[in-house]
Amino acid sequence: MSLFGRPKYSKIFIKKKDIPQGLWEKCKNCQEIIHKRQLEENLLTCPKCNFLYPISAAARIASLVDEGTFVEINGELRSSDPLKFVDSKPYSQRQESSIKSTGLNDAIITGWGTIKSIETALGVMDFSFMGGSMGSVVGEKVTRLVEFGIKREMPVVVISASGGARMQESTLSLMQMAKTSAAIGRLREKNLPYISILTNPTTGGTTASFASLGDVIIAEPKALIGFAGPRVIQQTIKQDLPDGFQKSEFLLEHGLVDMIVDRKDMRDTLHFILSFLISGRPAKKNENVGSQSAKRGSRNNGSGTVEELAMARSIN
Repeated sequence: MSLFGRPKYSKIFIKKKDIPQGLWEKCKNCQEIIHKRQLEENLLTCPKCNFLYPISAAARIASLVDEGTFVEINGELRSSDPLKFVDSKPYSQRQESSIKSTGLNDAIITGWGTIKSIETALGVMDFSFMGGSMGSVVGEKVTRLVEFGIKREMPVVVISASGGARMQESTLSLMQMAKTSAAIGRLREKNLPYISILTNPTTGGTTASFASLGDVIIAEPKALIGFAGPRVIQQTIKQDLPDGFQKSEFLLEHGLVDMIVDRKDMRDTLHFILSFLISGRPAKKNENVGSQSAKRGSRNNGSGTVEELAMARSIN
């Protein structure tokens, strides 16, 4: 054997396993690598930093209502494009594209179901449908939802995720601000609770109408909430804006929202508030409030202010 000879090594071949693509997601905020199944089980919330990913209306509904209880209403409504609006492409084509990609007929799902046995009229906006913009169909469905709540004597919960009024419908979309606000006014006259939940983003005409009229207004953490965007405001007033301007934490500090609730805690929080507003007292832990479709106490007799609600929550 040569002193300077190079020994030969045996080669071991290992069959490469086929690993499915798309199993992992890098958090857009903290860069943590997360298994997509874990992300979905956590309601599209990063388990490390609590960053909230966009979530579909259907997934929100599933996370809030009792399984198998949700019944959609007015799901067949679609815009007829009365203005025949055309920008870079016809509005009708934009609609069909969104319908095909989302499986929805417009930017909101409305219906009713039970939240821990409390019958509730529920509307959930979906930002993936044309930026959650409010057109004639969204306004009509919100109005009909409120009227349904009045007829059935149910509390109403609306979850907003919107870029504002839909420009392709012009004045027809703007009039929905007055229409939905008037409907909320009629709900209030009947002493029925209305809870508004603001998610990222909630802006424009949606914020300036039904989204800001809740008896209790809840926001998700770090949600962008406002009328005009921060860049537009800054360019208009020619001044720097405070840090965190139009974020939910800033609005809570200045009294424009009542509380900030993590997505995973939203169902329990809604049940607590609804049971308080309906019965005049907070539900105790593990207490089954039961169906509220029958008699309900007047909210003028013991429903309490937001401050009393917060106090009762801390005591409970």
